[in-house]
Amino acid sequence: MTDRTNSRANEARELEGHLGVLDTFTGTALGVLAVASGIYTYLGVSTLLDGDGAMQSFAAIAYSTAVSVGIFVFWSYMMRLLPAMRTTRARLGLFGAMGLGSLAIIAMSSWLNAAALAGAAAVEQHMAETVQDYQGSLERSHEIAIAAQSLERDVSRTRQSFEDLSEQEAAGALSGLAGRGAVFRVLRQKAAELSALESQIGAQQGQVDAAFDTGNEILSRMRALTVEPGPVEGRSVEFSELAVRLAGIITQLRQLSVAPLVQRAAQDLSASVVLPELDGATEDNRVAQGATIASVLEVLQQRAETLERAAGEVIAMPPPAETTYTPVSAADAVILYARNFIPSWAGAIAIDLLPAVLVLILAVTQGAIRASKEGTPIEDRMTVAEMRAALQAARAVDLTLDPPEPPTRQGPPAPDATPEERPRVQEVPNPARKA
Repeated sequence: MTDRTNSRANEARELEGHLGVLDTFTGTALGVLAVASGIYTYLGVSTLLDGDGAMQSFAAIAYSTAVSVGIFVFWSYMMRLLPAMRTTRARLGLFGAMGLGSLAIIAMSSWLNAAALAGAAAVEQHMAETVQDYQGSLERSHEIAIAAQSLERDVSRTRQSFEDLSEQEAAGALSGLAGRGAVFRVLRQKAAELSALESQIGAQQGQVDAAFDTGNEILSRMRALTVEPGPVEGRSVEFSELAVRLAGIITQLRQLSVAPLVQRAAQDLSASVVLPELDGATEDNRVAQGATIASVLEVLQQRAETLERAAGEVIAMPPPAETTYTPVSAADAVILYARNFIPSWAGAIAIDLLPAVLVLILAVTQGAIRASKEGTPIEDRMTVAEMRAALQAARAVDLTLDPPEPPTRQGPPAPDATPEERPRVQEVPNPARKA
């Protein structure tokens, strides 16, 4: 039992010795961590302050200094107080305080540290994703415009069918009356309308191609800005200007779609027919012309419905998503794209919360020391220095309680007196000391 007691006492003394050595530089290490966090906080908060000059620098320095002092004081409190707590309630209370303090440190420092570590990369990530969104909108707008341009073939086919019918009427194959009479003029009237629509659609092809090429050039420059060296603030300004231009190109492409124009033309194709006067020489001829014109109008209605349906399919195509570039600061970008910068966030939080590990280590070590000292006699726990100090304290108490009496003087002995004739000082016993 004695050996076990001595072993536990030795273990406690060994741990206390280690803590004594570690305590010589723990404060310095904590100060270095607090200063490092303050530096990165300064870099992060500088991106949030408007303006420039001495006032901005002073404000950033003041904030970062407050953060450094707060971190140092907070963790100093935790390192001293939490390991000394002996009851579960007290420990839980300080653990709760440490949790709230850690959240406060993350709120006032860690996200700014992350902004300093990965702010520029986060802004570039925001620009790159914006480029992808604009590219999708540009391609979708171009796709719809090209689909609308393809209606030119439908218009051309309808026009060609009316021209062929007019040629047949000129030969007398429809009404039985050769020549360019009333039926011929109706067919030529609609063929001319479709021809004008076809020319209008074809004229827009060049504008669609030019707008798409311009949009691709702007996108190419925007991609270059996302990876171009240099401060990200200046690149972000140019990127914003290009984004505005590209948004205008996308809007232009949407307006160049001829599908609504074709749809309205198809609706007018059968609704607005100028019927000429029947010019047959006889009543039978005029009846034949009227019947032929009625058949032409029926065919015209069918062709118009087909053309309107084709234009409606193009109009029904989902439009491109609305894309708007919103410039963001480095701190906002880090929060917006936090999932892409987990290592930076981990480093920013670790530099602030690493002392929490030291607090836990101290708490465990102090608990082990107290457990080793429990049940160990005090004489086994005392060191040589402590024993010497205890003995000196005991002597001081004895002298306080029983001060020595001065010797009784009876005059100086004669020079020629023998030792037996000299006076002797007799000690008077002290009852208190015997007790």
